[in-house]
Amino acid sequence: MTRVQLADTNLMVHPLQLGGNPFGWGADRDESFAVLDAYAEAGGNFIDTADAYSVWVEGNTGGESETIIGEWMASRGNRDEMVIATKVGMHPKHKGLDPVNIREALDASLRRLGTDRIDLYYAHADDEKVDQVAVAETFDALVRSGKVSYLGASNFSLGRLKSAMKVSEKYSLAHYRVVQDKFNLVSRGAVDAEKQEYLRSRGIAELPYHSLASGFLTGKHTGGDATGSVRADRVSEMLDDQQALRALEVLHDIASSHDASMTATAIAWQLSHDFIPATIASARVPDQLTELLAGTELTLTDDEVRALNDSWTEA
Repeated sequence: MTRVQLADTNLMVHPLQLGGNPFGWGADRDESFAVLDAYAEAGGNFIDTADAYSVWVEGNTGGESETIIGEWMASRGNRDEMVIATKVGMHPKHKGLDPVNIREALDASLRRLGTDRIDLYYAHADDEKVDQVAVAETFDALVRSGKVSYLGASNFSLGRLKSAMKVSEKYSLAHYRVVQDKFNLVSRGAVDAEKQEYLRSRGIAELPYHSLASGFLTGKHTGGDATGSVRADRVSEMLDDQQALRALEVLHDIASSHDASMTATAIAWQLSHDFIPATIASARVPDQLTELLAGTELTLTDDEVRALNDSWTEA
């Protein structure tokens, strides 16, 4: 059973972190349970969600994903086997990182998840309107209380991540062990070379989202039709981008040489980075997990990694 250590924590996790974004809209309760069951049966133990998932869907209010995951864990009796990550700051009723808001949002997440602690708790986005000392003190208190095990920062600029870490060090407070950014073969700007070097120097793990570029990197839409994708608009834009299509060709050729899918190869490329112990990808049906999990077992050669690295230059 594959397990990797998450940064300098005591968490041992599967290198495929299952994204809970579709639960409650792309996949209903029963479909979500089927995906979660298949993931756990394959040895998966690392689930990502947020209190805001899926507030963007008409009729939803946010927290649907957490509720489904909580009900699934309760029905399977496997909470202690799972590593749960969720986030605060983007729910419409709990916007931002005001200390009171963080505490209230955490309690709401705990109720929905049916648990007494969150293994990895993220600031879902930076909030420059709130003093970073106040944010750090609030998160530190949650760690000390036992409600949160470790902290993460999602969508932080390098400058703000550095200043947050300095605050934690200065006041001896719990610090961010993990970050989460958009990073894939055709979108690398959020995790540029400077940020990569900083993460390495501090032992901070990157757990990227949009691993498959909204489905573009699966190669299933190269005929020019993104119909059927819940993120069809994003895929259509990339189908008109010649540089993205060239990167896709390199991905296709390397995948073919391994008799692997493009999906698996895209995941393997992400995991080839020494600062990425695990990557986030979601599935709406169990069958979609097969290629995602295969990516965690695929090892690319140094030349293949270099070819993929060179296949895209961020504008």
